[in-house]
Amino acid sequence: MASARPKSAEINPGPGFRVKLSYPSVEAGLLDELRAFEVPDISDTLNRLYAIDSSIVCQNAQATTLCGSVCTVRVFPGDNLMVHKVLDVARPGDVVVVDAHGERSMNAVLGDLICTKAKHRGIAGFIVDGLVRDMPGIDELDFPVFARGTTAVGPLHRGPGEINFPVCCGGVVVNPGDVIKADASGIVVVPRDHLSDVIDRLGTQKERQQSYLDSVRRGEFSNEWVDQLLTQQDCESID
Repeated sequence: MASARPKSAEINPGPGFRVKLSYPSVEAGLLDELRAFEVPDISDTLNRLYAIDSSIVCQNAQATTLCGSVCTVRVFPGDNLMVHKVLDVARPGDVVVVDAHGERSMNAVLGDLICTKAKHRGIAGFIVDGLVRDMPGIDELDFPVFARGTTAVGPLHRGPGEINFPVCCGGVVVNPGDVIKADASGIVVVPRDHLSDVIDRLGTQKERQQSYLDSVRRGEFSNEWVDQLLTQQDCESID
């Protein structure tokens, strides 16, 4: 008597196995403005809560930067079917953010083949909360890839997974259409609905910060504010 495959092994449509083809976009002019600012300054402006885990870093031999609107992918551990599909969904200039389950992952979710295809499609780069492979080949493409590390273990191509639904990347919730800025200092996510306000605040703070830095370089500074805080909190001072 032939045994039937358990129903629990089936992949079901809906949450966990779905693709959203349309997602919010961001004005190119706003992206150009954001590129002028450093990741640490953007992070400060977002109250230090939107910087991605520092274990996710640029894997390219030459340090590179990324800035763009986000297309999101969530994969099943060890699988990259939806990473292949996102090549048909992401728009030119987009940064693809892949939730590959971080440190729990042992398989790469992309390599030089996918990156070659992605570059032809005009995708700006990948940020992967997980592992990648084939970095020598990716370096030949001059294509930005940020990830937790590399492995020789390749992925499966079965699914399930999701495209353009909220994901978690390095401890930060990332939504389709949010904006990513990544450089040698780290990676930060800017929620799309707040992008314009964040850029305005960054511009104001840049002027004020530059004035302060100029004073410090001249040796003109005081730590009086530190003493005020210590006094307010009743810090004991011992001679």
